[in-house]
Amino acid sequence: MNRPDSKSASWNLQDLLSDPLRDLELLRKEVDGQARRFEEFRARLSPDIPFETFLDALRLADTIARTTSRLGAYAFLWFSENTKDQRARSFKAIVEELQAGLANRMLFFDLWWQKLDDANAGRLLARSGDYAYHLESLRRFREHALSEPEEKIVNVKSVTGRQAVVGLYDILTSGLSYRLKVGGRVRALTREDLMRYVRDPDARMREAAYREHFRVYAANADVIGDIYKTLVLDWKQENLGLRRHRSPIAVRNLSNDIPEDAVEALLNVCAANAGVFQDYFKLKARLCRIRKMSRYHIYARFQEPGKRHTFARGSKMVLDAYRGFSPRLADLAQRVLDERHVDAAIHPGKVGGAFCYSVVPEFTPYVLLNFKGDVRDIATLAHELGHAVHGMLAAGHSVFTFHATLPLAETASVFGERILSDALMAGERDRAVKQGLLIRQLDDVYATILRQAYFVRFEREAHRIIGEGGTMDDLCGVYLSELRRQFGRAVAVPDEFRWEWLTIPHLFASPFYCYAYSFGNLLVLALYGLYKTQGASFVPRYLDLLAAGGSRAPESLLKDFGVDIRSEAFWQTGFETIKGMVRELEATA
Repeated sequence: MNRPDSKSASWNLQDLLSDPLRDLELLRKEVDGQARRFEEFRARLSPDIPFETFLDALRLADTIARTTSRLGAYAFLWFSENTKDQRARSFKAIVEELQAGLANRMLFFDLWWQKLDDANAGRLLARSGDYAYHLESLRRFREHALSEPEEKIVNVKSVTGRQAVVGLYDILTSGLSYRLKVGGRVRALTREDLMRYVRDPDARMREAAYREHFRVYAANADVIGDIYKTLVLDWKQENLGLRRHRSPIAVRNLSNDIPEDAVEALLNVCAANAGVFQDYFKLKARLCRIRKMSRYHIYARFQEPGKRHTFARGSKMVLDAYRGFSPRLADLAQRVLDERHVDAAIHPGKVGGAFCYSVVPEFTPYVLLNFKGDVRDIATLAHELGHAVHGMLAAGHSVFTFHATLPLAETASVFGERILSDALMAGERDRAVKQGLLIRQLDDVYATILRQAYFVRFEREAHRIIGEGGTMDDLCGVYLSELRRQFGRAVAVPDEFRWEWLTIPHLFASPFYCYAYSFGNLLVLALYGLYKTQGASFVPRYLDLLAAGGSRAPESLLKDFGVDIRSEAFWQTGFETIKGMVRELEATA
């Protein structure tokens, strides 16, 4: 069970646990004792409970959560390094079982709090300080809470049910291998290696990379499709059948604390503005000399040299851009790098993509990348370090309130990308290079706004179809139809893109997660506009927003900036900015 010496790893996980097997046993005993003390509060819970007793229970729950979060972070990060590592998988399973057991032992407190009468809940909330929003969030779910025995069963079965099935998806997809003819020789590639070629200067390579990607997923479609259907039915049975939520997406909205009419406004405006990106891709086809724009080619490079940057060089570019906005942000990002909390290397078995893991307030966050060295990877580093500094700025809050809710969780990350893009544009004089930078920005804006909104549109249909007994053919048909509606006549969509939804991890692990990207990116376009107008006076207000973490409702936090998230007019302002970017690009043509 002992993990290899961390000196041989790309990041330093010893800040979490120095010896996983030994520390697991020590921490298991420690939290077991703490949980026994917590269980003693059961007999003391009553409507007229003294506030001091209530606060003691919250503080003990906070302490336990910090320990289990450390264990859970170590388990997930070790697994992410190599999903094929049997020791990592075994350790992760042990920790998840431990977490579920502790959650069940402590469940009585949350259920009691949810059912407490409003008057006494208000009495306790008024003095709860930083715990208040966490407590309010628990009460949001009171109409959907089950009995204690039922909740315990859900927790236990989740370890061998939903969590296990998502784990199987990760293991299966991260282990897929691909073959592509490169330079006259057929090469075996990981997914991360393969996806480099969807941006290749050669149109034939872009098409070949996509075809190979979907060939491999299509060959595994029966298994991956059944995994998805299992997860969707699990979501339906628990959340609609047992908990009586109105719809599958309503579960996510309540968790995000975003009003349903705000989500509808966001998605409606995204769909209404599909033409903005259709116009952009027609313009890009002209600039990139693509005779007929196809979905194979929407990420084609524009006269970009194949220059590769070292990770050290990319890090410096990000830090310099951050420092130009706020030295404090740059110092926090530097700390993530200095403490070796970044894993950037590419190798078989490693989880694809990128993420930031903010563990608990007192720990510097961890960042996983698959860094190949192009400018897009540097933008990804800026994005993930944005997540990291967000968590670090919010470190003054409790373990329950330092994480921002999902829609606001993308604010600092996307803002970080905008800071980097601005710095690159400001330092460039060559017209063609500026065109390339604008094209890259618009590609990314498309991928993080419209593409994500259409994933959610597909999900709503997919959950309905599966609930009615739909087949894989039905799902693929709906996905392809939505994709063609998104691109209109501007972009041809080949039939093999019917398999694309199988490749999107968020659809499996976190239903309806993706609208958070649309929300966060359009929000940042508005906030960045304020920054350009207000200059240095904007910076402290923005840092205060990040420092709030998850201590207040998103709608409340954004009202401080005059933002009405229920207004379609507000979301439209983001698209007006995008239209301006397209016009700027067209003016250079």
